[in-house]
Amino acid sequence: QVQLVESGGGLVQPGGSLRLSCAASGRFFSINAMGWYRQAPGKQRDLIATITSGGSTNYADSVKGRFTISRDNAKNTVYLQMNSLKPEDTAVYYCKADYQKTLVPLAFGSWGQGTQVTVSS
Repeated sequence: QVQLVESGGGLVQPGGSLRLSCAASGRFFSINAMGWYRQAPGKQRDLIATITSGGSTNYADSVKGRFTISRDNAKNTVYLQMNSLKPEDTAVYYCKADYQKTLVPLAFGSWGQGTQVTVSS
């Protein structure tokens, strides 16, 4: 089982920046893709960025050019650098990890508890 702990959320003014972190711990064979999602009040949870173990990234159109996902495989940590923040970026941000428990190629998923990001003047 993989446990994920997010940090770095908070209140920021429009145009500002924040950096989210998500550290994975627990017993696992490997962590494959990691990603960030967000959920605004009354809306569904949306995928905003993913990164593979090899470093390939993918972004939602709404954050492309403003957000950057990265990871430190040695620390089992994924980051989300958020620049040029807008009020519509306000949401609870969740990280997710896809992992293998053993050599057997079965994929499992684990979610963090979420961290609030509020963009407001």
